[in-house]
This record gives sequence, C-alpha cells and structure tokens, in this order.
Amino acid sequence: MAQHNELGKFGEEMAVEYLRKNGYEILETNWTFQKAEIDIIAQKENILAIVEVKTRSSIDFGLPQDFVKPKKIQLLVKAVNEYIISNDLDVNARFDIIAINKEDNGYNIEHLIDAFYIF
Repeated sequence: MAQHNELGKFGEEMAVEYLRKNGYEILETNWTFQKAEIDIIAQKENILAIVEVKTRSSIDFGLPQDFVKPKKIQLLVKAVNEYIISNDLDVNARFDIIAINKEDNGYNIEHLIDAFYIF
C-alpha cells in the first residue's frame, strides 16, 4: 500500500477512536454509493454526522480541511441522501471534517463541526 494510503487509513482509525471517546456511535466506515465514499457515518443523539477525514504529514501546502473540494461535497450530499433514505432514518444530518496533521512527535486532531452547509 502506498505511504499516503497508509497515512489516510491511520487517520481514519484515529478519527473513529476520537469520535467514540466523544460519545459518538460509529454506524459505518468507508460507506460507498456510486462514485462517493463517506469516510465515517456516526450518530450522537439525533444527529447523523457525516465525517470526511483529511490527514496530512505536513501543513506546508495547506491545512487538511482545505482539501475538501466542491466536487467531493457534492458527492457526499448525494451519498448521505441515499444512506438516509435506504435506512429510513429520521435524523438531522450535518457534515463534519476531522483534520489531522503530524506535529513533532504526534498528531493534531481538529474536529470541525458543521464544516459546510448544503442549501
């Protein structure tokens, strides 16, 4: 596996652990619909959190969250719509980003709640 893929998988595992520690139930990881993949689908109370995880070994080229582009957002919206309908859920959905970047001897994790809005 390429090094960047390993870093991404490691970041997703860190994000799952972080969410669990903060009271979220993990419903799905790497859930796919057509061309879209949702990294993590988690629930806390009546909120369905659609979580995009971005992990970077360096912030020299920008913060991890800066790499969530409009096309990705469009795909996430389509996928979560399908997930909610196919599972007959009655929840409020929000889109979060968990940004992880390597720092000295560890990693910095930032949870951006309601990272973007869909109208």
